[in-house]
Amino acid sequence: MDIAQLFTIAIGAVFVNNFVLAKFLGLCPFMGVSKKTDQALGMGFAVIFVMTLASFVTWFVFQYFLKAGEANVFYQLGFIEVTTDLTDVLKTLSYILVIAALVQLVEMAMRKLTPALFKSLGIFLPLITTNCAVLGVTLMNTTDNPAGGFNLLESIVSGFFSGVGFLLVIVLMSGVRERLELLRTPESLKGLPITFISTALMALAFMGFVGMI
Repeated sequence: MDIAQLFTIAIGAVFVNNFVLAKFLGLCPFMGVSKKTDQALGMGFAVIFVMTLASFVTWFVFQYFLKAGEANVFYQLGFIEVTTDLTDVLKTLSYILVIAALVQLVEMAMRKLTPALFKSLGIFLPLITTNCAVLGVTLMNTTDNPAGGFNLLESIVSGFFSGVGFLLVIVLMSGVRERLELLRTPESLKGLPITFISTALMALAFMGFVGMI
């Protein structure tokens, strides 16, 4: 186990390659649920859970169902040749199915354990299924990774800390937006315009972490 590599992945996922501020993925729930801190916290922890489990499950999907080789389940069953690579054909479909199933688990758990939070998140909770940040982290852990893919532990660490990065920025933005409610904002900038400007300024601030790793 390379602790330095895991630390690099963690720092990179949270600060340097933050999915919201550096890659501009997951902006829909980010903008929709960052009005209040309690809602932002609930959404952030839900995204952490989904990203971590999705990274864990999709690693096995990639290694044993999509990647060419003798370990491929379809090759073992005699359906494909050992050199057949299914990543380009099935990666998006299979990963979205995994993410959708995990989001259903999160919805059922929240409906049972925290009904008030479940109601406050509304439509944005099932939108995690189409949250491109969750799909993005699973792809970058496996098929779209320049190094050929992380190992299982690295994928889990990447998924977890990518979720932590999402939680960090959505909670920061919720604090900014709650503060903006108390200020005299020009009518033309109220709502999403001032939110986009604040997000851009936050992204510029996070650019200061570039070069850390």
